[in-house]
Amino acid sequence: MKILCYSSFTFSYLNRARVLFKSLRRHHPDWELAALITDQPPEGFDFDPASEPFDRLVWATDLGIPDFESWLFKHDVVEVCTAVKGPFIHQACGWGFDAVIYMDPDTAALGSLSPLEAWLEDQDILLTPHLVDPNDDHAAILDNDLSASRTGIFNLGFVAIRTTGEGARFARWWNDRLLSYCYDDMPNGLFVDQRWCDHVPALFDRLKIIRDPGYNVASWNLSTRKINVGKDGQITVNGVPLRFWHFTKLGAIGDAMTRRYAGRNFPVYEIWSWYKREVALATDPAIPDRWWAFGTYADGTPITKEQRVLYRGRTDLQQAFPDPFRSGQDSFQAWLEAEGVT
Repeated sequence: MKILCYSSFTFSYLNRARVLFKSLRRHHPDWELAALITDQPPEGFDFDPASEPFDRLVWATDLGIPDFESWLFKHDVVEVCTAVKGPFIHQACGWGFDAVIYMDPDTAALGSLSPLEAWLEDQDILLTPHLVDPNDDHAAILDNDLSASRTGIFNLGFVAIRTTGEGARFARWWNDRLLSYCYDDMPNGLFVDQRWCDHVPALFDRLKIIRDPGYNVASWNLSTRKINVGKDGQITVNGVPLRFWHFTKLGAIGDAMTRRYAGRNFPVYEIWSWYKREVALATDPAIPDRWWAFGTYADGTPITKEQRVLYRGRTDLQQAFPDPFRSGQDSFQAWLEAEGVT
């Protein structure tokens, strides 16, 4: 089976993506690996795609999204890195691959993912739920069960499809939804791409929901997943092989969530320590912390979330300012200043 595996990120997450791609290369040297980047390299950073651990680089600007500057401005960094996943997977269905897999840049393959290939022989869409076992603890229910109810039953840090049949139909549908409705807007029922996929079991056939606890291990499901390391060095989760880990919220928040639910499950901390070392080794000091080229106007002034939401909600502003990133006279930024909007 010819497989394309991609990840979507900005340069501030290049270190994590490097760890992901190296882990995939270790276990699946035959897969083609693709980086989807919605960003521009920071000044002083010499970006050489040929030296990176992926095979294909796709800039979001090359996806053919109409009115790209205007479309991009409507999204913050998380929203847009999620939104571009749709057009990429839809277009990749026409590139000659049998299957396309998406993995978040802050995941890492810690075991073989070959079962995915076997499942894709019989199914067209693979999804992983946030939870595959019910929580009994009150705090875990509040943290994890209710969170999944708000943000989506499935974690879209992973999705896999066949490029034909129901897989291609899903990719086309997901593309359409994410181009128009990929926002962090919980009051209106949206949490980027995830809430949309709550509909997938009702809308599509040939779907496999992966309930194997070795997939997509993360802080939100550690309350029901026991990690062990055997004498042979093999890592298991509830007695089955560990496949991939989702290292969400690297830093103080992730540490707090891990401590809360890992408890004395010491292999969890060893895995996190390994990941932190790998990310540190993959970090380039020339990339500023939290860098994103589209986070500011042309003059370097930060763009606020409120300004993006205002622009997104008004077609008159979109028509008047097709490139809202521009600074100077007759720009969207100048209009905001004249209107007293901050």
